[in-house]
Amino acid sequence: MKLAEIPGGFALYKEKTAVGRCKVTATAQGAALTSLTIVPEWRRKGYGSYLLKEVLRRFGGYDKETATVFTAPLPGDEGERAFWEKFGFRAEGTQLCRRRTPDLTAVKFVQDFLTSRLAEPKLLVDATCGNGGDTAFLCRLAGKEGRVLGFDIQPEAIASTERNLAAKGLSAELHCDSHANLLQYITPGTADAVMFNFGWLPGADHNVFSHASSSIPALEAALDALRPGGVLSAILYSGRVIGSDEKTEILNWMRTLPLSRCTVLVCGFANWAETAPLPCFVLKKLNL
Repeated sequence: MKLAEIPGGFALYKEKTAVGRCKVTATAQGAALTSLTIVPEWRRKGYGSYLLKEVLRRFGGYDKETATVFTAPLPGDEGERAFWEKFGFRAEGTQLCRRRTPDLTAVKFVQDFLTSRLAEPKLLVDATCGNGGDTAFLCRLAGKEGRVLGFDIQPEAIASTERNLAAKGLSAELHCDSHANLLQYITPGTADAVMFNFGWLPGADHNVFSHASSSIPALEAALDALRPGGVLSAILYSGRVIGSDEKTEILNWMRTLPLSRCTVLVCGFANWAETAPLPCFVLKKLNL
């Protein structure tokens, strides 16, 4: 089967035969579907489902990190209603509507927190680049006027981050170096935020992962790098391969930080597994 773009929407072809059409208009958060039809002799063979699924996919309907809204006309009978409901459409007034909100993840939680706390940041640091997801987030948060630095000790992580940023039209200062050395690149007391993800590089060898012996010195350096009012974020990973030693030692380190210097938040998800990613924040206090 082949989905082809046509004026006002899409046509579905089986080899050279058109079996269905969908009229659709893009909207700010998704799309408005004005009609979806399958040629009578091709109905009840799964082509309608395939066509609708592909149209939803084209407009981000299955993106777990983006809120989307799709609309369609009210169904003419119970069979049509059941078809649309299978894809999450429900009646809202004079139309069908499919609303999707992003799944809450530890990464999204941390990014939303930083976005809400930081206005016009000047210096942001991704201390564990990985595949560059957080680096890209920090580049967007910093805007054209801000400076973003990224660190990772694994060359493949730096290469992956470079590709990720280039694909998004973004850039950052990337260093293949230990995050424990970040003060060699940053003046103490100047960073608005420093982000960490402790564990392993997604998609790489899971036998290579971070350890508390280097992670805690890096956290201490990051705390020194922060300006008063700055934020250190850390997502702590644990599991069968890497165990929980690093997670436990970092949490113990955070608990020893003096309240006069900073506030520590440990944001556990009560009904998630014990090995679920654990978002943590260290908020450096203002000098009063």
